[in-house]
Amino acid sequence: MLKLIWTTFFIISFNAYAILEFEDASSPELITSARALAMGNAYMSKVDDSWAAFYNPAGLGTVRGLMFHLGNVHLETNNGFLDVTGGSGNFLESTGDYSDAFTADGLRSLHADSPGEISHARINLFPNITFRGFTLGYMYSQQNRARLRSIDDEFEIAERTDSGPVMALNLSLFGGIFKIGATGILLTRKQIQKDFASVESTDIDKNVDYKQGTMTHVTAGMRLTLPFFMLPTFSVVQRNSSNGRWYDEELGGVPDTIPQTTDAGFSIEPIAARNLRMHFEVNYKDIGNRYDTVAQNRKIVGGMEIGWKRMFFFRLGYGDGWGSGGIGVRNEKFIFDLTTYAIEASEEENAFREEEDRRYIMSFSSGF
Repeated sequence: MLKLIWTTFFIISFNAYAILEFEDASSPELITSARALAMGNAYMSKVDDSWAAFYNPAGLGTVRGLMFHLGNVHLETNNGFLDVTGGSGNFLESTGDYSDAFTADGLRSLHADSPGEISHARINLFPNITFRGFTLGYMYSQQNRARLRSIDDEFEIAERTDSGPVMALNLSLFGGIFKIGATGILLTRKQIQKDFASVESTDIDKNVDYKQGTMTHVTAGMRLTLPFFMLPTFSVVQRNSSNGRWYDEELGGVPDTIPQTTDAGFSIEPIAARNLRMHFEVNYKDIGNRYDTVAQNRKIVGGMEIGWKRMFFFRLGYGDGWGSGGIGVRNEKFIFDLTTYAIEASEEENAFREEEDRRYIMSFSSGF
């Protein structure tokens, strides 16, 4: 009897450990920006575009002109996905299999040929209209992760889809020195985390295995820019500031609660050449330590951006314990970014720089 109890405990513990998680503590909870991730995700004080709705709505006060982007696409993958698709680390060679990353059967087929990898793929869509002080749009974000440790092990998947209308407002005070803002999202989340035995088909009961709920998600932010040398800027952002909870439970239940977290940031902009602009920023994530199993070192992020004529950009950063970087091109009608960043992939509590999950992003937006 005792042996049976220990065996059962071991199986339950292994399965709880095995199921893939989402990296909410280290990556944006809802949607990602290639520009921000290239800067180590230290973007609270710099953000001056439509992504302010997610990173710091106070940043809408520095938006230049009118932006109406129907095509706003973010494609992301990692080394594990490149390996299982046979691209040998070549992003372009693997794009033909990219659609397989968003189906359980497709992922299992890819992993069966190359066990031992964790694959990750994400697609974001954010059509929107944005001008100074206001954003109105619709967000859609789907990320899929999968793992097959060996051909005889369980196949694990984690899939999450977030969608909903987005509206953000900003108010500038004292001549623009102090800005506050808020973003409201009628957020619908649908997700699954499941494993399959080696002899089991990837059959999914959508009414049982998926969890789905809706909530009103509010992000509130402020930014204070001092009119001094190098324009020192202080920012604070509170995510899920209304402490919203899921309602309209559907399928197999509601997703996990989104915690209310607070981030703080500081930045400077040193004087450079006439057409050269520089920005340096440091952020501290989750001041209240709501993600208490995540190492504090992972919550300190920093980055820089060098821009020439507001058209060409070079970025470097440090986030989640790993380096990041990217380049970007933008004008009034077109934005294109290439980014690489990494997260801590170790499943151990308070792990720091133990296992790197390197990722790659191609992002483009068009409109007027």
